[in-house]
Amino acid sequence: MSRDQGRGVAGEDLACDHLRDQGWVILERNYRCRAGELDIVARDHGTLVFVEIKECADSSHGAAVEAVTGPKRRRVIRAALRWASAHGESESRVRFDVVAIDRGPDGPTVRHDRAAFDADGR
Repeated sequence: MSRDQGRGVAGEDLACDHLRDQGWVILERNYRCRAGELDIVARDHGTLVFVEIKECADSSHGAAVEAVTGPKRRRVIRAALRWASAHGESESRVRFDVVAIDRGPDGPTVRHDRAAFDADGR
């Protein structure tokens, strides 16, 4: 495992801990299909949430949440539709969140943007 992969797993673990602390249930991590990939699929009470995780080693290139571009959003949405269909969740209420992990000199900071984008990618 490369250093970046190790950092990514640590970031996902940190994000999952944050979500569980909010009372969420993690349904799946690192789902991959032809349409794209999903970092975390979770349930926030009655809502199915697809969570994109972004990490930055520093803020010199902007906040991690800014790295979720339009094309990335579209790939996440396509993968989410496939996941929902494959798991009988096509009629579920869904939301797309971003958990941004910014690593600074004082350690990681977790920022959770609920409904960061919608099913149209906006």
